Amino acid sequence: MIFGRVKPLDAILATAEKKSLHRSLGAFQLTMLGIGAVIGTGIFVLTATAAQKAGPGMMLSFAVAGLVCAFAALCYSELSSMVPVAGSAYTYSYAVMGELMAWLVGWALILEYALGASAVAVGWSGHIVGLLDSLGVHLPHALSVGPKIELGFIKGGEVGGIVNLPAVLIVGLVTWLLVIGTKESATVNAVLVAIKVAALILFVAVTVPMISGHASNFHPFTPRGWGNPFGSEGVGVLGAAASIFFAYVGFDAVSTAAEETKNPQRNVPIGLIGSLLICTIFYMLVAGGAIGSYGAQPLMNPATGKYFVEGSPELYASAACHSATAPLVCSKEALAYVMRQVSTPWLGDIVGLAATLALPSVVLLMMYGQTRIFFVMARDGLLPRKLSTVHPRFKTPWVVTIMTGGVAALFSAFLPVSSLADYSNSGTLFAFAVVSLGVMILRVKDPSRPRPFRTPLVWVFAPLAIIGCIVLFMSLNAESKGVFFGWTAIGLVFYFLYGFRHSNVARGVVDGDEDDDITAVQH
Repeated sequence: MIFGRVKPLDAILATAEKKSLHRSLGAFQLTMLGIGAVIGTGIFVLTATAAQKAGPGMMLSFAVAGLVCAFAALCYSELSSMVPVAGSAYTYSYAVMGELMAWLVGWALILEYALGASAVAVGWSGHIVGLLDSLGVHLPHALSVGPKIELGFIKGGEVGGIVNLPAVLIVGLVTWLLVIGTKESATVNAVLVAIKVAALILFVAVTVPMISGHASNFHPFTPRGWGNPFGSEGVGVLGAAASIFFAYVGFDAVSTAAEETKNPQRNVPIGLIGSLLICTIFYMLVAGGAIGSYGAQPLMNPATGKYFVEGSPELYASAACHSATAPLVCSKEALAYVMRQVSTPWLGDIVGLAATLALPSVVLLMMYGQTRIFFVMARDGLLPRKLSTVHPRFKTPWVVTIMTGGVAALFSAFLPVSSLADYSNSGTLFAFAVVSLGVMILRVKDPSRPRPFRTPLVWVFAPLAIIGCIVLFMSLNAESKGVFFGWTAIGLVFYFLYGFRHSNVARGVVDGDEDDDITAVQH
């Protein structure tokens, strides 16, 4: 039976037991790790999207998304401390809820990682184009944005666009780096984290003091209301929270470090909640600074009397977006743009340069995460074995890396960042909800199994995490929900045509060695 195909937890744990990681991380180190992993892409890229959806109310959106993420993070930590091996939510689901659910989670994670990488690449493109424009170098519009397209649920692009060439080039570069096995050193990563955090501190220091002189920028505070989770527009405070959720992805860096943590019962929740709390406050300060210094009211179409759709061709083609003092919602590099408008151009260039330097590393990490999931699924037999092929010279999973790069490049070439982030979030929210459900199921099925970290008040926080993920998922626009369900349907077809018959569990092949090949890969 499909639902009886559970990958034995003991076989998975046999892999973890082969590792002997030194427990050295304390609460402070975990908190810093979380801050470095979380702050970046979303705040630099999606502030304009949030402003068009919620106006000044996007400050509340950051708080809502951070709260839901905190609930999910506590659940994630329990499973990651019990099953500290490759595969993330996919592996946890396989051990707790069986093969079909594991497949659905793994398939959804493709949306999270591959399209997340595409979203970051498009965000990087906006920053490099804006930075070059500020320096007097102008890339043709047709080669910096995708064309206007409407293919079923997938819509986006701009009038006059052909292909987002910078986004494609950065994905190609990252794919090449992953194939040859070049990885970021801890030192380089630390420097990039410091650069992006310093840029945000600079932004807050310049813009927050301006709030007192521009109180009117906060009125109306929620021009589009709280939003309707059962509607199709995906706007308002909840709609913006569903998009902004992208800005918090990365906290799993804390939860997956559970087995390297001293006293994980105490330090993991401190690291998780501490990093998420600091990031949420940071995000709200940045949003408040942007609103107070320049304004963040959503833009309305004067011809129809209705608000523009965020990131739409109509928005970017409007007269307001072509003025010298275009609203925040028109910018593809929101924070750098605000700094140029309210301060001096060179300060805006510093913020833009910081994002330009830091965002490629996020593309790399997301694409690496995707190749890791693909690799484990192929090793489990759910995907063709060929995908797990390791390059004879570079010792990297080159087939899945090139395939992932191709998908990421394709979507980054033609779609706007707002759409890509929402598509990515739909997969992430599904995976987080399943993990939260898995924690409760395992508490009932196997209550005596050792848990280095136990989710506090699990029967409160896990249901709240699931409810929060559902509310945010429903608050996405109809386009994003349609992409998720369409993608899931394609995944089910593929599973029953291939994975159902070829999986290791179906063939009775069960062992604890699958991670050996992964650790042999340079990463």
